[in-house]
Amino acid sequence: MIATINHNNELYKIDLSSPIDISIPIRASKQNVNAWYIAEPEIKPVQLGDWIGKVSEGSSTNFNTITFNPHAHGTHTECIGHITREFHSINSILKTFFFMAKVITVTPSPIENDTIIDVNQIQAAIGSSKYKALVIRTLPNTPDKISKQYSYTNWPYITENAATYIRDLGIEHLLIDVPSIDKEKDEGRLLAHKAFWNYPNTPRHDATITELIYVENQVKDGEYFLNLQIASFENDASPSKPVLYPILSSKVEMSSLT
Repeated sequence: MIATINHNNELYKIDLSSPIDISIPIRASKQNVNAWYIAEPEIKPVQLGDWIGKVSEGSSTNFNTITFNPHAHGTHTECIGHITREFHSINSILKTFFFMAKVITVTPSPIENDTIIDVNQIQAAIGSSKYKALVIRTLPNTPDKISKQYSYTNWPYITENAATYIRDLGIEHLLIDVPSIDKEKDEGRLLAHKAFWNYPNTPRHDATITELIYVENQVKDGEYFLNLQIASFENDASPSKPVLYPILSSKVEMSSLT
């Protein structure tokens, strides 16, 4: 199905029949992607006395309780409430769900014992400032990202300067394929989070960060429309399902400007 979307007075045709899901699901498995030193998710049937909420055990329905951490166990979208004393909910902050997005691929650079994504890499890859969302795929990009055990791996991270540059471009929704835009162990400084959200100076309450995505190699760098779906959790973060839609064509319709 083809849809026409008006973005900044420019009409785009997008292919709704060809969604590109860049989320990693949550599975009750030790092979589930994992970070932050905690155990894998659990999905277990409820047991009340002799009754077990599982059809194969004689119940009429499957009735599971799920235990997981959104920051550690799959693709998740977080708001500024992730780093503030006061409570902010992603469910209250994210109110629109379609955005013009740019997918870029970067090779993090080694520096001392770290690998970083710096401002020069972002500048070279993004090109324009017309996007509301930026999707960053890091190299190497292998399928084991959907089951990687990230704890103690010192994953690549975004520098403070790069996060500031992304913010100043007007990017409101930042997506990346690592557990955090910050260094795994940074003594709690969270420099990239704070720079992107402009915290505490003039906090950007409408901006979001999505981590632990996976963009397959056949997805080309370039422009897409992003549908950023979340579950309705009143929490700083929620499991999420970002979906990219290919852009078939675009043109300015002067009549739409009147």
